[in-house]
Amino acid sequence: MLWSDPENEPPPEMRAMEAMLRRAGILLAVAMVVAMFVAGLR
Repeated sequence: MLWSDPENEPPPEMRAMEAMLRRAGILLAVAMVVAMFVAGLR
């Protein structure tokens, strides 16, 4: 590691993509729970 290296900071596009992926994962988890609930009711 050189002293002249910039700090390890991800670019804004990367951060936006990470936030989108997290939101998609949460939505997927909620959808799976709802699907299991509906399947259990039938």
